Amino acid sequence: MKNLLWFLLGIAGGFVLAHLVNKDPRGHEVLAEVDARIGQFTDRIADAYREQESRIAGLADEVKDAAAGAAQTARDAVAEAVADAGKPTD
Repeated sequence: MKNLLWFLLGIAGGFVLAHLVNKDPRGHEVLAEVDARIGQFTDRIADAYREQESRIAGLADEVKDAAAGAAQTARDAVAEAVADAGKPTD
């Protein structure tokens, strides 16, 4: 409980400090630069996520196609075996 109190006090203190820094023109510039860097970072992370997502989607499509091909081959083999089993033996 004590740790939670310190955590909440730290968050509140951070907000107060950021507000005071933002009032000063130099502080405002620093916070704007930090905000821009955070924006660049989140954009890079989002781009990397989308790239990974498209790679995984491509792999999933390849696996689906391979599975469909294997299933069709199995169906053809079963149909051929059934046809061969129905033929009279000499």
